[in-house]
Formats: sequence, structure tokens, C-alpha cells
Amino acid sequence: MLENYLPILIFLLVGAGLGGVLLLLGFLLGRGGKDAQKLSPYECGFEAFEDSRMKFDVRYYLVAILFIIFDLEIAFLFPWAVALDGLGMFGFMIMAVFLLLLVVGFIYEWKKGALEWD
Repeated sequence: MLENYLPILIFLLVGAGLGGVLLLLGFLLGRGGKDAQKLSPYECGFEAFEDSRMKFDVRYYLVAILFIIFDLEIAFLFPWAVALDGLGMFGFMIMAVFLLLLVVGFIYEWKKGALEWD
């Protein structure tokens, strides 16, 4: 029984070891000059040390929903396209319903103005 899981364990150990070695090499060989600009927050839209109860702009959530829509679409369309011959008409209809739901989400995003960058 253990011999079935041994390759998985070896894979996990090699992956963790390689990740640790690469992190250590980056820490040792990287330039250590950290200034205020490099340590400041980025891509979040607000300072990290303000009031924690402040309101977030809804555009951050809209961008996240857009990412989920396109990420899900790509993640499910490729395997579906490969297996379409075996799925038949039922698989085609299920994917049509799935894409219809994603289009509804995309139209919602469009109407809310998430595609306009002011």
C-alpha cells in the first residue's frame, strides 16, 4: 500500500526542497537595498496603516469578479473542448448553460462600469 504513495511523497519532498533552495538563493544572492518605495503597498489602492474599518471601492470587487469570470471560462473550456466527442449533445448543452451564466455576469460587470478605467 505504501509503495503506491511513495512517488507522491517523493514529488512533494523534491518540490518543497526545490522551493526552499530557490527562496534561500534569492535571499542570499539578491540585493538587500530595501527603501521606502520597495516596502510600500502597491496595487491595493489604499495605504496599509489607515483605519481598518474604511470602505472599499466597489471597483476592486468588480475587477475580481471579472477575473473569476474569465479564469473559470478558460479553465473549463479547454477540457470540455477536448472531451466534446465523448460528451455528446448533453455536454454541449451543459456548457452552453455555463457560458450563458458567465455572459450574464459579464453583462452585469459591463453595466456597472468595471470595464471603464477612469
